[in-house]
Amino acid sequence: MTGVFSGIPPVFYFCGMPILSAMNITLRFGGPPLLDKVSFDIESGDRICLVGRNGEGKSTLLKILSGDMKADSGDIVKRSGLKISRMIQEIPAHLEGTVRDVVFSGVGGAAGDGHHNAHAEAILGKTGIAADALFDSLSGGQKRRVLFARALAQDPDLLLLDEPTNHLDIPAIQWLEGIVTRLNCAVLFVSHDRAFVRRTATRIFELDRGRVRSWDFPYDKFVQFRDQALAEEEKANALFDKKLAEEEVWIRKGIQARRTRNEGRVRALIKMREERAARRSRVGNVNMQITEAEKSGRLVARLTDVNYSYDGSPLISNLTTEIFRGDRIGIVGPNGSGKTTLLRLILGELAPESGTVRLGTNLQVAYFDQMRTRLREDKSLVENIGDGQAYITLNGVKRHVLSYLQDFLFSADRARGPISALSGGERNRLLLACLFSHPSNVLVLDEPTNDLDMETLDLLADLIADYKGTVLTVSHDRAFLDSVATEILAIEENGNVFEAVGGYSDYEANRKQREKEAASAARAMAEREQTRGQQGSVAARATPAEAPKKKKRSYNEEREYAALPEKIEALEAEIAQRQTELSKPEVYTNAVRIVELQGEIAEREAALERAYLRFEELDALG
Repeated sequence: MTGVFSGIPPVFYFCGMPILSAMNITLRFGGPPLLDKVSFDIESGDRICLVGRNGEGKSTLLKILSGDMKADSGDIVKRSGLKISRMIQEIPAHLEGTVRDVVFSGVGGAAGDGHHNAHAEAILGKTGIAADALFDSLSGGQKRRVLFARALAQDPDLLLLDEPTNHLDIPAIQWLEGIVTRLNCAVLFVSHDRAFVRRTATRIFELDRGRVRSWDFPYDKFVQFRDQALAEEEKANALFDKKLAEEEVWIRKGIQARRTRNEGRVRALIKMREERAARRSRVGNVNMQITEAEKSGRLVARLTDVNYSYDGSPLISNLTTEIFRGDRIGIVGPNGSGKTTLLRLILGELAPESGTVRLGTNLQVAYFDQMRTRLREDKSLVENIGDGQAYITLNGVKRHVLSYLQDFLFSADRARGPISALSGGERNRLLLACLFSHPSNVLVLDEPTNDLDMETLDLLADLIADYKGTVLTVSHDRAFLDSVATEILAIEENGNVFEAVGGYSDYEANRKQREKEAASAARAMAEREQTRGQQGSVAARATPAEAPKKKKRSYNEEREYAALPEKIEALEAEIAQRQTELSKPEVYTNAVRIVELQGEIAEREAALERAYLRFEELDALG
């Protein structure tokens, strides 16, 4: 088989023929089957996203397909010689050695054949990580990139990815998108990152109530058709339940129901009862509410010329900004750039090396820690929430802890059990439950989206929209940032923090415009330097008698030169006026006006640059 980075289009591989077929896969851990006669086909070149609520069994299904777990019944039919590799959700704790050692372990170590070694070396180079770096010394995001490379190094026909974007920063996610969309092998992946799914998936597998339904659509079209199907299902169930209720009334009438001529109707009723008992309801939605404290002061934090470095490298440089009550700030930047450090500086938990941080009054902070250190592993879910008390008070209403945990989809048995039994998504739900049970007026969310299903993310976004306090969130989920943030603080090169109004898409558009303008300015500068060099060369070759006289400004150039300072001042005033308008609260929700203002600012900044250059040229003429 050609390597996964080959330029051969997927269509040339067994077009239309399944490379793997799952047939009636069933798995039960007590209670209803986790997987209930699951059947589907995967064809070469497919890029399939497996979606479903937390706890539906998505990771379990990937384990069965890779052969790492056995189903109770059913068959997996594979094309002869099919190679499958899997990237697991969690980072293994037992991996040792260098990055090269870990990547090559996917092909049987450095002793593999020449083809596979060359293939592994090519993939290793795409990680952007030093091959001789120790795996244990890497950040979580870097380790995920290495594990992805290890899975690819096996040159698979089917690549299974479980939450591949977890712990990756946005540039790394975009790097991953580029590779996945160019692979010639089939890919089946689990992800809750909508932007990643939209850009990569050509099909959707939905795992719902133990069954898999295949949708041959991209994600947004899948959502549209799924919602229609669920509405039709709900309507059909309502009609069925109404008919069943009518039949139950009839059977209770007594003697006429037992007559011979009605035995068929009685048998039909028994069958309807069995069908109703077998029906599985969809997993409910989390019912979250934030316990809000009294309002904070209008000013939440003011940072003035704040600097902070680590090991001599600047993390935050000369940051001056203000955060006011009700702001919703998204913080972005590459892994290791200092996002959590910036959060701690804003909250006053970390003192800057220079500059000042002034905090507002009456701040009550609820902090979602991406490492989940708030959770006490030796306690049950109930003990984590109630601290030994059976009741908690939420917005003035007394609630039993078990009832409160049911709002977050934890059954009574699960709530009394240990945290160690929870999945990543369940741990995040529990941490949200802990946070929201305490009054707050500043909500700090450090990577809240990892492992949460899309439905819970939607509810969290809605909750943040209704929250009357201030929100600070670090996230690599672009769709989530677009839905919740009204301003972005982006940590860029050398610790410089760029402020952009709007969500992540607005920041990215602004960044691309700045890069475009910088590239244009660099080209213009290079052209001027080249022109000056050529002029200097000609002047050097000329004899003193031949040296040209210095050119004087013409009458028209003199008038242009005199008018330029006023023009420059006018452009600077227009830019300042539009930047002021961008900062007004009423503009936050007007996406059209934001884009217009950013375009007008970019246009005037370009005109200002040209005016300065022309002034320098005319000034040099004397």
